[in-house]
Amino acid sequence: MKKLVFIIAALVSINLSAQNSQKAEKLLNEVSSKVKAYDNMVIDFKYSLENTAENVNQETRGDVSIKGEKYLLNLMGTTQMFDGKKIYTIIPEDEEINISTYVEENENNITPSKMFSFYEEGYNYEWDVAQNVKGRQIQYIKLTPKDSNAEVKNILLGIDGQTKHIYNLIQTQDNDTKITITVKSFKTNQPLSQNLFTFDEDRYDSYYINRLD
Repeated sequence: MKKLVFIIAALVSINLSAQNSQKAEKLLNEVSSKVKAYDNMVIDFKYSLENTAENVNQETRGDVSIKGEKYLLNLMGTTQMFDGKKIYTIIPEDEEINISTYVEENENNITPSKMFSFYEEGYNYEWDVAQNVKGRQIQYIKLTPKDSNAEVKNILLGIDGQTKHIYNLIQTQDNDTKITITVKSFKTNQPLSQNLFTFDEDRYDSYYINRLD
């Protein structure tokens, strides 16, 4: 009898787990479908990095413009641009620019253009807690890498239940470093300059240009 109860309990647990996974996948698909319908996105965000063991706590603001795979990111005094083929990292403080060819299979980090689709491969989904943030219902989805050797322990994606936009992303590394990106402003279909994602080398005469490949 005890074995039968245990088996039934296990089956119920598996069934609930599967249902939660399906709910999480459905919500993520709704988010992905919505953002892919936009021509472009302009996002202001707060970035924080915390590692209690190392007594590290950083917080700053940034902004990013995204159109398809292309993006222009401003964060911590550095500008990074991706024109669809190459990544340009512009460091005004050092008057230096690093240029490298983008190779998708070598990119393990969550790039701005992948923020709304990175979870489509390589992660298990789990329905997590919900929170009320200033009247907004934020539903969290927990993502765990399928690769047991991944540097990322897990990622929590907070999704606004009404707009189906990502409110924040909380990434926990294996060394317990926690990176949080919180969206402060989310604008879509903005009138972007045609040259926004075009690197103009003539603008940086005094810079050292480091071509990495």
